[in-house]
Amino acid sequence: MKIKSTLSAYEKPIIKIEIKDHYDPKSHLSEENIHIENGDLENIKSTILATDGMVLIDTQMYFEKPQTEVFEISEECIVMDFINCNNIETDIEQLENEKYLKDNTHNIFYTTKFKGTFKIPAFEQTNYLCIILTKDFYYNIINEDWELHKKFSKNILLKKATYLTSKYIAFTPAIQWIIYEIKSCTRQGALKKMYIEAKIKELLIHQLEAIIEQPVLSEIVNEDEYSKLQQAKQIIEKDCAHAPTLTELSRMISLNEFKLKKGFKACFGTTVKSYIIKLRMENAKELFKSKGLTVSEVAYKCGYKDVSHFSAAFKSFYGFSPQKIKINWDIINFWITGILLLA
Repeated sequence: MKIKSTLSAYEKPIIKIEIKDHYDPKSHLSEENIHIENGDLENIKSTILATDGMVLIDTQMYFEKPQTEVFEISEECIVMDFINCNNIETDIEQLENEKYLKDNTHNIFYTTKFKGTFKIPAFEQTNYLCIILTKDFYYNIINEDWELHKKFSKNILLKKATYLTSKYIAFTPAIQWIIYEIKSCTRQGALKKMYIEAKIKELLIHQLEAIIEQPVLSEIVNEDEYSKLQQAKQIIEKDCAHAPTLTELSRMISLNEFKLKKGFKACFGTTVKSYIIKLRMENAKELFKSKGLTVSEVAYKCGYKDVSHFSAAFKSFYGFSPQKIKINWDIINFWITGILLLA
């Protein structure tokens, strides 16, 4: 399988990869980091992890002038697609795609030969993560259990290009967390390969669960409300330490509180309050890596004026007090990771 990404501003492809089509558990995981920068006007960063049967591409791009990206895959494949950007006009051969990408959405598709053209506007941060699997690798992940998605499986067997679901759907908190873990993985060699393959399988489970539950979601929120709920989520993520109240957030996105509460839970699998706490606790965990910060300082940076309230929230979320994690970071972090994976 050959994978290539070409930008209109460059003569040579910025990404060019070739992997074997079959799955080999003994194959090594290679890593390539691409960084092209031209001051504040142009920035391309791409991390590529590849092994026999699988390529993971994490790319961020920003341009002063509009660009066109042509992305090609030479053989049949299954792609787990995760989008973190808006306003990218798309045109994909073989597949009936949505015209514009939507931020924080995902889907899975099968194609016998992929060629997608993406028009990237100026001054727009573009970020996508795609995991490209050969059919052999995908069969190994799902243990050839076609009951998971009968219609999609039938199209694969018939070599008919198709999406798993007709529209890209919103990230769940679980999907966001696994993507974060993949991006922040510092393991090396065989351990990293084991870890990434395990995370891909975990990510696929959550994608399938989210897509299976999707028909219920369409009955709860319409397209306009969905866009406003995405906006609410982005407002919270931008500064969770100073997140607005439910009433303030409702006014900011022009959606009443009832629809905000009900729609947020339906779209993202959690309440507004729980999502704010989750982001704050994840931030606190990162801040505790710096042993120079006190518990009070971490609490303040995470939006808590009362240290006792922060400590109670932290212990409820992780099962350990912030004092313990500060003293025994390495041991506690091992247990926290295990707990979150089982959640």
